[in-house]
Amino acid sequence: MLDRLKLGLNAILPKKGLTELAGWGAGKRGGWLTKAVIDIFVWYYKVDMTEAQKPYTGSYRTFNDFFTRPLRDDIRPVETDPHLLVLPADGAVSQAGHIENDQIFQAKGHTYSLEALLAGNTAMVDMFRDGEFVTTYLSPRDYHRVHMPCNGILREMIYVPGDLYSVNPLTAQNIPNLFARNERVICLFDTEFGPMAQILVGATIVGSIETVWAGTVTPPREGVIKRWSWPGANEEGAIALLKGQEMGRFKLGSTVINLFAPGQIKLAESLTPDTRTRLGQTLAIALQATSAQAVSHHS
Repeated sequence: MLDRLKLGLNAILPKKGLTELAGWGAGKRGGWLTKAVIDIFVWYYKVDMTEAQKPYTGSYRTFNDFFTRPLRDDIRPVETDPHLLVLPADGAVSQAGHIENDQIFQAKGHTYSLEALLAGNTAMVDMFRDGEFVTTYLSPRDYHRVHMPCNGILREMIYVPGDLYSVNPLTAQNIPNLFARNERVICLFDTEFGPMAQILVGATIVGSIETVWAGTVTPPREGVIKRWSWPGANEEGAIALLKGQEMGRFKLGSTVINLFAPGQIKLAESLTPDTRTRLGQTLAIALQATSAQAVSHHS
C-alpha cells in the first residue's frame, strides 16, 4: 500500500518545480538553520560523518556543501592493479551484467535499450552492443562524488533532458525505461579497455549534475540535447583523467551507469543486486589479463 502511494505521488508531484526549489534552498547559507537541516538529514539517513574530511556538521555553509562533502584521503584506497577497473561510487548495485544485443536489464520484467539511454546516438550504441553494464544507485546517505573506474581520455559529453523521477529500487522495479526517461549526462571516454561510457542520471530533488571539466551541466534545464567533444590523447586540449580521480558529482543523489564494449572486461562476480559498493574496490578485470593468467597457468 505504501509503495503504491509513493509511486502515485511520484507520478503527480511537480518534480521539476520541487527540484528547483530544493536546489535553491540547498544553495542558501542559513547559519543555524542549515546546520539543523544537516543534523536532521544525518540522523534520519544514518550518514557516517566519521568518513568525511570535515565531520562537524556546523562547518558546512550550505546544504550542498555538506551533500558534496569530500571524504578523508585515506578512507577509500583505490585498487592499484592495472588490470583491474574500480567501482566509481559509494552506493549499491542496482543491476550489472551483459547487454543482450542492445537491451539493458533494469529490474525484473523491465529492460531498456541502449538507443533510448544514449538518445539515439547510433555510433555510441554500436560501441556497447553486446557489452557489459553496471548500474550503481547512490542513496541519500552516500558520498556523492563520482570517480573514474580506469584511466580515460574524455571524448564526448552529451546532456539529455528528461523527466526527474525518483531513482531507487522501488521506482526501478515499477517505472519502465526509468533511466532512459530521466535527465542525464553521458560521458564517453577512450580507455585501454576500449570505449567506456559513464552516465550520471538525474532524479527528483537532484539540484544539479556537475563534471570536473565543465562545472555545472544542469541546470539550466532548457529541454534540448547538448553535445560537446574533445580531442584525442596527445592532442592539444585533451582531457585525461586517472583511475580513482573524481569526474563529477551530484547535488542530491542519483544513479551512475557504466557501459563497456564487448570482449574487453569481465565484471566482478561480487556485483549482484543490492550489494554495497565502495569507491576504489574492484569492478572488473581486463579480459586480456584473464587470458594472460590462463596462459601462465598452463605453461
